[in-house]
Amino acid sequence: MTAAPATEEHLADVWAVAASVTDPEMPMLTLADLGVLRGVREEAGTVVVTITPTYSGCPAMATMRDDLVHRLADAGRRARVEVALSPAWSSDWITERGRRALREHGLSAPAPAPRADGPVALSLLPTRRALTCPRCGSEAVDLTSEFGATACKALYRCTSCLEPFEHVKEI
Repeated sequence: MTAAPATEEHLADVWAVAASVTDPEMPMLTLADLGVLRGVREEAGTVVVTITPTYSGCPAMATMRDDLVHRLADAGRRARVEVALSPAWSSDWITERGRRALREHGLSAPAPAPRADGPVALSLLPTRRALTCPRCGSEAVDLTSEFGATACKALYRCTSCLEPFEHVKEI
């Protein structure tokens, strides 16, 4: 028996299932919200899902792969996950829905990612960012640490409401 070719409707259904998988480190975001989910296709009856890591060595990738395979298996699909490293993920790929979800959960969403068309100067100083507190909206914030609970976040403290918060870094 030969598998029928994948239709756009079939692939849209597969995309919807894959897009519902959440990020293991920031479960308020789906992989689609985070911009990690890059594509779906079908090869010889197997769904192939392509994801791009937020950075090389991201410890959440194995969990993302497993969650995608299991969620698609629950939907009756045999799946394989491919990792695409090019183009490199950018925090600009986070959707507006994802940015809103970050703010609603007290996290500061990333600003536009820095652009470089040539050599990048290396600095060991903390990155300067113009942020507002996700809780009270004050611009009076201080950097506490360039590293939060995960490497993709920095820690800040609002000097107006005195609440600490995490900022998702621009990449």
